[in-house]
Amino acid sequence: MSHLTRFPAALFARQDESPDAKFYSFVRLVTHIDAAAITAVTQLYREYFEPGGAILDLMSSWVSHLPDSVHYRRVAGLGMNALELKANPRLSDFVVQDLNADPHLPYADDEFDGAAICVSIDYLTQPVAVLAELGRVLRPGAPLVVTYSNRCFPTKAVAIWLQLSGAARGELVAQLIAESAMFGPAEVFDRSPSGTDPLFGVVARARQPSRA
Repeated sequence: MSHLTRFPAALFARQDESPDAKFYSFVRLVTHIDAAAITAVTQLYREYFEPGGAILDLMSSWVSHLPDSVHYRRVAGLGMNALELKANPRLSDFVVQDLNADPHLPYADDEFDGAAICVSIDYLTQPVAVLAELGRVLRPGAPLVVTYSNRCFPTKAVAIWLQLSGAARGELVAQLIAESAMFGPAEVFDRSPSGTDPLFGVVARARQPSRA
């Protein structure tokens, strides 16, 4: 499947184009949003991820922010740092992979009941290809929950992300999801707690693709 998009490649350039594997080789056992914003992420997961399902935590690290009180039969993590992934108590299994080097996901069609990308989509240089892969590995109707705030590593975030802010970034994510042609309409939510880090969510459900 081809993933040519109407977005110019220059929009996904970064200030630092050195290998991502080197940048993420440092173990960062920190959270990148504050406690109130994390609670907002967890609430979105509670609303959209069915208990007992198989969840893919894409661009994962040492925490997944899934609700502690909810059991999932599987939580698979894909991230950049093996030590961080090993430290994540919610993961059933994990894969270390640089999605900017290889956007293909090492999972079968319709393998997951939900997928999450938490405060990380701004680092993808081939987001449409990754989103199309997510649509492939999600069962039809399964939710993708993308969350973001106002924090990032600016040298590794793509150019278009740095040009936007707030809900405009959510509209960009919705456009990228639409460009993948693997999801239904995306909704953008402002779940920002008062007086803390902002928190936005973009949610779309996988549709049955045409597998020609």
